[in-house]
Amino acid sequence: MIDRIDRRILSILQEDCTVPVAEIGRRVGLSTTPCWRRIQKLEEDGVITGRVALLDPEKVNVKVTAFVAITTNQHTEDWLRKFADVIKELPEVVEFYRMAGQVDYLLRVTVPDIAAYDAFYKKLISKIDITDVSTTFAMEQIKCTTELPLSYIPVEKTRAESQG
Repeated sequence: MIDRIDRRILSILQEDCTVPVAEIGRRVGLSTTPCWRRIQKLEEDGVITGRVALLDPEKVNVKVTAFVAITTNQHTEDWLRKFADVIKELPEVVEFYRMAGQVDYLLRVTVPDIAAYDAFYKKLISKIDITDVSTTFAMEQIKCTTELPLSYIPVEKTRAESQG
């Protein structure tokens, strides 16, 4: 169970995973070793799934974001497995979702320009049978975060809170 200290640690790490453990501990009221143990436990429990560097898309030349809505008349497990394998081979796809509703799958694709998107599209349709592909291009990114809201985590009460 995650307590308030764990939640605060997660908040700090989501904001900047390069903050030294001693500083995280200071901010949450723990010494370095217990703080490090908590972080390790959160990793072991799969709450923390990785630590990454976030890159500026323009500086790495992937300034075009496309949202690709895919529908198919193929709804078998074998087709989905093959489709997922195809998508895993395409580094331009940075997010991939199976959807409920009118669209079966949604991809977020990042590329340098429209010509690169066209090449991506041709590669995609050559590898898998798709009924319909509809693409929309982002004009402006207004909000983008990797930080998940932590207020929904059920928080374990401390002994003092339980007794009070």
